[in-house]
Amino acid sequence: MIKIFETSKIKELDQYTVDHEPIASVDLVERAATAFVNEFGRLYSKQSRVIVFAGQGNNGADALAIARLLAEDDYRIEVYLFNPGRHLSPDCEANKQRLLADGKILLNEVIEDFTPPILSEHDVVIDGLFGSGLNRPLSGGYAAVVDYINQSDATVVSIDIPSGLFGEDNRENDPDSIIQADMTFTFEFPKLSMVLPENAAYVGRWKVLPIGLHPDIMARTKTPYMLIKDEDMTGILRTRNVFAHKGDFGHALLISGSKGKMGAALLAAGACMRSGVGRLTVHLPQRGETVLQTALPEAMLSLDADADRVSVLPDTDGYDAIAAGPGLGTEKQTVQMLEQLLKTFRKPLLLDADALNILAQHKEFFSLLPPRTVLTPHPKELDRLLGDSVNGYERLHKAAEMAMKHTQCIVLKGAYTAVCTPQGNIYINTTGNPGMATAGSGDVLTGVIVGLMAQGYEPETAAVVGVFLHGMAGGLAVARLSDESLIASDIIGMLGKAFRLQHEEE
Repeated sequence: MIKIFETSKIKELDQYTVDHEPIASVDLVERAATAFVNEFGRLYSKQSRVIVFAGQGNNGADALAIARLLAEDDYRIEVYLFNPGRHLSPDCEANKQRLLADGKILLNEVIEDFTPPILSEHDVVIDGLFGSGLNRPLSGGYAAVVDYINQSDATVVSIDIPSGLFGEDNRENDPDSIIQADMTFTFEFPKLSMVLPENAAYVGRWKVLPIGLHPDIMARTKTPYMLIKDEDMTGILRTRNVFAHKGDFGHALLISGSKGKMGAALLAAGACMRSGVGRLTVHLPQRGETVLQTALPEAMLSLDADADRVSVLPDTDGYDAIAAGPGLGTEKQTVQMLEQLLKTFRKPLLLDADALNILAQHKEFFSLLPPRTVLTPHPKELDRLLGDSVNGYERLHKAAEMAMKHTQCIVLKGAYTAVCTPQGNIYINTTGNPGMATAGSGDVLTGVIVGLMAQGYEPETAAVVGVFLHGMAGGLAVARLSDESLIASDIIGMLGKAFRLQHEEE
């Protein structure tokens, strides 16, 4: 896992590395610049003119070092160093002197008047004005420079974080004074704001570049935020014994479906079966019998007394995990059924979709939730549960607080789905794609997670692994199709390959 540290910790991480590697601060800048240039060279042609905008601080130091290294690699470079305060950080000053001594680049130092270069669609701008330590909105001349860059047709690549963007919460920021990057190369770990939906227009695509911060301080410094990577799945998925039988892999119950929404039950059930559960029973209204038994003969059925809705709770004895919610509806009988489920079932439980909407309508049910219940809301569902949020940062922290307060596992779905645990950890997923923003994708996730829980995976583990495999399957599916044409059943079709690829890496 990659730890995501709050930006207030970054100076401490850097200084510890300088003191204990040991390495001079200016040489750490050189290391970061080298990593940036190596990646930049893979993506951007030497035919492009590169215009570097550098600030007075250490982000500016990175920018000046990058400019020098790119010039040595025969890129056409222009540099604008903004120094209205006539004071550069020591590392920025050192890199200014190196650039002047190198003599390959004309350095335009802007102290008062700024005559901007004419930018075209063929140019690449490297944004090194401000780094992750910024804590107030840009204004004045810097805001004007940001606006000028944003209004141009040039490709924009930001160093570490787009200038003007705060590292965490941007509720008090000025959205018009933040660089809109096409690409951000961030050092050692992404900044939290880069994985929040409100900042997508500023960050663009991003990639983490390791720069060798000291492993001791990285391991010792605590943070609730962890970015999940492929290698984190190694050893988690279990290998099956040659003598295994279906009884070894659990019995899941899915309570789902209502008139017009039987497809949700079918998608969740199919995903559950593809996730390795030994047996699955689906409790659904009577009118769903034919479609489910025809489309998924591997699942067993428990038919409700009502033709159009789930009105009664079936006998829950013998099930290892239960999921309720996809396509369920919120009618009175269904609400009563869910209340009875919450009062009586004490094994692993997952609530999704309409089960969450019922919970939002009946807040008194919160006290009935069994410990470590997995809730899988999308942002609007979470807002119904906890009240509207101004932005993704506030919403994420409401989810984290709820997980700890009620001892639940909250899976906040999105481009970077976050799994918030009762222990206060927030695991941020990196798999998935925009094609998965399609009806039924969440039902598939429900099936995957409950299938894992029924097999004996701890709820938090099932949530993290389920979210990862769900996104990975979506990535495999979109590689064959496209963002536009992906549908939820395509994700189910690729779950087997996602599991197999993870086993092959072990």
